Amino acid sequence: MGTYLPALAGGLLIGLSATLLLLLNGRIAGISGLVAGLGRPGARRWTDAAFLLGLALGPPLFALLAGQWPQMRIAAGLPVLALAGLLVGFGTRLGSGCTSGHGVCGLARLSPRSIVAVLVFLATGMLTVAAVRGLA
Repeated sequence: MGTYLPALAGGLLIGLSATLLLLLNGRIAGISGLVAGLGRPGARRWTDAAFLLGLALGPPLFALLAGQWPQMRIAAGLPVLALAGLLVGFGTRLGSGCTSGHGVCGLARLSPRSIVAVLVFLATGMLTVAAVRGLA
């Protein structure tokens, strides 16, 4: 059970932060929408920036509390990562939001559009894994 505690704590913090952002500011914690909000004038930009800064400070806070940085392994090279980032950005615009907006916030609000989006995300992920494993 101890190996699941960090994931449980992370999930609770994500849910709490998304709930507080919605209740206190009326904003959905979709990261693509928050990043897009940085380019707009007004007070919302500062709220968006503060939320995103909190996300960026998560790994250093983890390192401070755990005494080590989170372990990550990235097997792809820079060209593949750049292409993947462009495709994610395109998909985010096409899908009117990202996985965090639809999956965390949209499902909690029982948004029909988010339910369809999450089903498409899951189906695409499963098909991709099946295709990649089939090629290997």
